[in-house]
Amino acid sequence: MSILIGNQMTHTPIAIPSRAPTPIPGAVGLGHAPVLETLDGQAVAVDAAFIRSLEGVCTEVSTDSDDLVEWSRDWWPLGMVWAMSGRVARLPAVVVRPHSIEEVSAVMRLAHEARIPVTVAGGRSGVLGNSLPVFGGVVLDLTKLSGITDLRVDDLTVDVLAGTFGDTFEAALQAHGHTAGHWPQSIALSTIGGWIACSGAGQMSTRYGTMADITRGVTAVLADGRVIETSEYSHSATGPDMTQLFVGSEGTLGVIVSARLNIHKCAPYRESAAWAFDSFAAGVEAIKRFSHRGARPAVVRLYDATEARRNFDTSDQHILLVHDEGDPAIVAGIMAVVRSECDGQSMGTELVDRWLANRNSVHALDDLIVDRAPDTMEITAPWSQVSKIYRETTAAMAAVQGTRTATAHISHAYPGGAGLYFMFGGRPELEDRPRWYREVWNAGARTVLANGGNLSHHHGVGLGRARFMREAMGTGLDVLADVKRGLDPHGILNPGKLGLDSPFGPTPQWQDKAPSRK
Repeated sequence: MSILIGNQMTHTPIAIPSRAPTPIPGAVGLGHAPVLETLDGQAVAVDAAFIRSLEGVCTEVSTDSDDLVEWSRDWWPLGMVWAMSGRVARLPAVVVRPHSIEEVSAVMRLAHEARIPVTVAGGRSGVLGNSLPVFGGVVLDLTKLSGITDLRVDDLTVDVLAGTFGDTFEAALQAHGHTAGHWPQSIALSTIGGWIACSGAGQMSTRYGTMADITRGVTAVLADGRVIETSEYSHSATGPDMTQLFVGSEGTLGVIVSARLNIHKCAPYRESAAWAFDSFAAGVEAIKRFSHRGARPAVVRLYDATEARRNFDTSDQHILLVHDEGDPAIVAGIMAVVRSECDGQSMGTELVDRWLANRNSVHALDDLIVDRAPDTMEITAPWSQVSKIYRETTAAMAAVQGTRTATAHISHAYPGGAGLYFMFGGRPELEDRPRWYREVWNAGARTVLANGGNLSHHHGVGLGRARFMREAMGTGLDVLADVKRGLDPHGILNPGKLGLDSPFGPTPQWQDKAPSRK
């Protein structure tokens, strides 16, 4: 915490030990050399002299083959399919693990001068290839940058290093009576830097906000090694908010190394309720009504009948879960508004309790990938289009050859619209799964965009969604490209992502057939 002595602000850090990321599922096929690459195009050449120069400025530099394979992967389901046949998207030439911001700066200066691509990585929990080194080069592992550097409870702010994992960060805050309020399903898999870089949202973001709301300022290292800090004052009339330039930038504009975040006192009171509706549209209308009245409970989740049956053993009902926490008087007022607008069948609190107990589970994913090829797609839609987008998008995905199921739930609610989270799976043959993933994503994303929804609510873009960015952003993508050229003139930061042009070649693509190992 900060203590003012004279005119000097001192800081008492909270140590959070660094740790390695959780192993990524699907590695069963990677145990036999050589590991092959899937993407077209070529990796950028990196010579021994450049690696020696990295060793001169960074504590840990690795060209170990196991390291290179591990850091060529993330939690993208398609990447897990490739791994089963002994393939990765692209291998990096080297993995570096800086132990300080100064080391990050030195690594970036060298890469900038040599024009070597740098892909920033942390927990690598992204599900769209966000942290894959698609042109090879350097993977910059930030997980050694861990810990809280300042906690200011009077100002409800915390300064935290980007490589800190979410679960240990939240535990440290709660030990001091506070919370960030950011609860992604991947909280134990992901880091603070990843949360910001992908503009993440947590399960309670309807109350606490997404990372775009939570992030007050960042310290970032630019492509040429310069270290910059953005203003912490979001309510400020001093030009555009530079913090928001980096939120959602997925490592393409700068390396986020530290952040100042909003925090809250731990909630003293909680209240839950659930309802069953005869149609998804009826549940949508109930949420819209209480959202229009200003009710923003922490959790608002409406499951269609198929997902409800899968999660809660219900019949043909669409299930709405609502949960709130905070000051008792405020929570009671919000829940009173919610109850007055929910005209479905009351289901008590047991379903909410069940969801809270299991909400972060990622168990048995290896078996699911092998058996059902599961994936998810999350988007934002205005209330006027939510029900239509739900109907037409699930139908479009279900119509793709190989699809067995296409369902959805509302995961977040806002005054003007909602986050829709689609879940889909199938049983195409393993070699046919790249084709199936591409076609089902084409069907789903383009149906959403055609009906007024957006491209992503909180998973970001990565490689998997890059091909849709022109359709989603229009001329806004040209402005983003201009900003990219200004901050990263050599195009070395996470090239091949966000649909941006790269000096290293077109955005790499993959074949529709998964080749067998030969």
